[in-house]
Amino acid sequence: MSLFNDIIKIWKSDSLLSQAWEDSISMLNLSHAVFLKSLDSFNSNDSKEEIRALKREDKKINDFQMTVRRKVLTHFSLETNSRQVPNGLILVDMVVDIERIGDYCKNISDLTIMNEEVINYGDLSDDLTSMELEVKSRFSSTVQVIENQDEDLARSLIENYKQTVSSVSDKIVEGIIGGNVQFESQSQSASLVLYSRYLKRIGAHLKNITSTVVNTYDRIGYEN
Repeated sequence: MSLFNDIIKIWKSDSLLSQAWEDSISMLNLSHAVFLKSLDSFNSNDSKEEIRALKREDKKINDFQMTVRRKVLTHFSLETNSRQVPNGLILVDMVVDIERIGDYCKNISDLTIMNEEVINYGDLSDDLTSMELEVKSRFSSTVQVIENQDEDLARSLIENYKQTVSSVSDKIVEGIIGGNVQFESQSQSASLVLYSRYLKRIGAHLKNITSTVVNTYDRIGYEN
């Protein structure tokens, strides 16, 4: 059972911890918007300036992380309720995962800038498109999980991560590295290996975030 459920009323009170919670939700929603735009840019002809502007959004994500840390630390400097400590730790861990998602979105933007043209997925079109759609869906669902403390949806996302994200990425990478899937240039091959790995890592951090709803603090990021 998640520690969130025991103290959700406390978080809705007027305290620095509740403010940190709201900041975390805002941070998650911002990273969601950046993620969607980074994927759209990778598959479109956005100008390099548009993509660089998108990369600068990462600073806002970083600022949110520092704000949450500061509010949690200040809260526990002023409060002596030890029952709330694990929940503050959960928030700090959660924003670390959100910040890492922002970094991978920035990595995708870097790939977009380095490639002069939109990459043709070729024989990997079905697998890569499937991964993109899956991670997009998981991101939207993760926001719902956190906002609504939806344990059933959280468990579903955790259980099918390997099948729908991790294994697909591994198949793509093994196909390219093993020479079973080939492209016109090494640049294309390298870009798609990195792209599939970035999507996998974003999916993994989303899984960590959803696990905060169903796992005790020591089990966050792991399957039950």
